[in-house]
Amino acid sequence: MALTTLKVKNAKPGRHTDSRGLCLLVKDSGARTWVLRMQKHGQRRDYGLGSALDVSLAEAREAAAALRRRVREGFDPVAERRKARKIVPNFEAATRTCHETLREGWNDGHHAKWLASFEKHLFPKIGKTPVDQVDSACVVEALAPIWLEIPETARRILQRISVVLDFAHVKGWVPGEVSLRSVRKGLPRQNDKRGHMEAMPYVDVPALMQKLAVAAPTTGRDALRFTIYNAVRSNETRFAVWTEFDLDKAIWTIPGERMKARETHIVPLSAPAVALLRKRWDERTSDTGLVFSLNGAKPISDVTMTKLLRDDGIAGITVHGFRSSFTDWVAERTRFPKEVADKALAHKLPNKVEAAYRRTDFFEKRRNLMARWADYLDKEPAKRDGDAAAESPPPTRRAAA
Repeated sequence: MALTTLKVKNAKPGRHTDSRGLCLLVKDSGARTWVLRMQKHGQRRDYGLGSALDVSLAEAREAAAALRRRVREGFDPVAERRKARKIVPNFEAATRTCHETLREGWNDGHHAKWLASFEKHLFPKIGKTPVDQVDSACVVEALAPIWLEIPETARRILQRISVVLDFAHVKGWVPGEVSLRSVRKGLPRQNDKRGHMEAMPYVDVPALMQKLAVAAPTTGRDALRFTIYNAVRSNETRFAVWTEFDLDKAIWTIPGERMKARETHIVPLSAPAVALLRKRWDERTSDTGLVFSLNGAKPISDVTMTKLLRDDGIAGITVHGFRSSFTDWVAERTRFPKEVADKALAHKLPNKVEAAYRRTDFFEKRRNLMARWADYLDKEPAKRDGDAAAESPPPTRRAAA
C-alpha cells in the first residue's frame, strides 16, 4: 500500500514501502531516510535519496523517478558515489605526484631544481593544505616572503604552482581549473630592471678565496671556491656529477642539457680545482652522484653559496657576479683576447654568421687562461700588483716561411 504524508509522519521503526522500490527507513533513534531499491544486471542495490526531514514524500517520488530514468540511460550512482569519496591529496603529495609524472621529459638539473623550490619555499607553508583548497590567497601568503627578496625564483615558483594545479584538475582532485592571475595583484610590484648581477671587484676576490680556503671545510665553501675557480654558473656547479669529470686529464664536460646555451661545454680544470675535486672524491658517497652534496643525491640549495657571502658580511654581491669579476680581470690584467674569455664563460656568439665560421673552442688557450686565473686567486695580496705582462699569454710562435 502506498505511503501517505500522515503515514510517513507516524511511521514506526522499520522499512515502509511506497511503490516501485521507494522505501522509508525508520531507525530506532527516529531518523527517517528515503531509499530507492533497484535491480540492475542481476544486482539489487539501495540508493539513498535524503532525510525525510528535508525531503517530502512528493519530492522523494520525483527523485526516485528521476534516478530510475538516469539509470536506464547508463548512469551508475555507485560509481559516482565512489568518485565523490575520492581522497583529495594535500598540496605536497599532489606536487610530488605531478613531479614524478612529468619529470621524464625534463633534464636532471631541471627536475631537481623544480622540486627543491617547493621543498624550500612552499611545503613548510601550504604543503599540508588539501590541493583543492589551494587558491590565490594561499599562494600570495606563501610567496610574499620571497617575492621581492628573490624575485626571479618567486616568479618561477608561481608558474610551477600553476602546473601542479592544472595537473590536479586533470586528476580530478580539483573540480575546476584554478587561475592564479590575481596573485600578482596581491603582491608588491617587483623591480623589473634587469641590470648586471652585482659583482665583487676582481682585486678583492683573492682575499675571499683565502678566507674560504682556511675556514672549516663545508660542501658550500667547496662549491663556492670551485665556482669561482672555473667562472661557471652556480647551477653548473650544484648539479655537477662525478661522471662528468676526467681528473687525470683535468677536464670537466658539462652536457648541453645543463647549459644555458644548450650546448656541451668543456672546462679545462686548473690544478687547484682538480685538487679540490680529488679531496671531495676521497670523501664521496657515490661514484656517480652529485659532487657537491652531503649524500650524493640531493644538491645543495640555490642560496647556500650566497648565504656564505652574507654570513661573511658581503652584502649585495651575487655568486653569478664572480663571472663578471673574471671578465674584468681578463680585460684589465691580461692580453687574452675577449673571444677566449667569452668561450671560457660559455657565452654564445650573438652574430650567427660569426658563430657559423668560428668553430674553434680555444681549448688550449682557455686552459692557460684558467691556470693564470687560479694563480691570481691563490696569490698573497702583496703579490697581486704585477703589471699586465705578468698575466699575459706566451707569444704565438710563427712557422718559418
